Amino acid sequence: MDEAPTLAVDGRRPPTPGAVKELAALCDRVEDGGPGVAVLRVSGAPAPGWTNDLDTALVTKWERTLRRFERLPAATVAVAVGDTGGTALDAFLAADLRLAAPGTRLVLPFDGEATWPGMAAFRLVRLLGAGAARRAVLFGDPIGAEQAFALGLADELADDPDAALADLVLRYGDGGGSELAVRRQLLLDASTTPFEDALGSHLAACDRALRRAVARESA
Repeated sequence: MDEAPTLAVDGRRPPTPGAVKELAALCDRVEDGGPGVAVLRVSGAPAPGWTNDLDTALVTKWERTLRRFERLPAATVAVAVGDTGGTALDAFLAADLRLAAPGTRLVLPFDGEATWPGMAAFRLVRLLGAGAARRAVLFGDPIGAEQAFALGLADELADDPDAALADLVLRYGDGGGSELAVRRQLLLDASTTPFEDALGSHLAACDRALRRAVARESA
């Protein structure tokens, strides 16, 4: 198994052209038939004034690239250590599997009037529901590691993040592919799509799975 492509995301920095390019390069490697796991190491939270040189065009590029990461044909893993906000929180919430070290806090940037209205707020509500996400989204209340684990935002509290990450890469590194991306989309759609609308997508996925099984038996 090839080494999992890994990128560090520093939440102290706003989205930059460099950060967008680095994340796009990771996506390129996976989409070009790379390993079945992609890893983000995330940490850091913005200080006041972090948006001073930011514009909507750059935010759009960051969000679109993060959405590309979210749809990769590979298992995606994020490891959070310490205060995690801004771009680091964006990346953490976009991953399939999320590890948090003890003492980690997930933080939506708050400017004294309101939180940053980026897609991290959307993902928090999708993952938790409006009630559980309310205080974080409206007031920027941090979500501690233990609370994140209890709520399902973190899949594991890892005293040794490197060892926990190595275990996940070993467990899922030989998987991936387009069918994983399909299952992920079915999972994400299930909470918002009526049964009648979802049925066609699930039946189409079943049909592909049956065809793949026949092809394997014939090989």
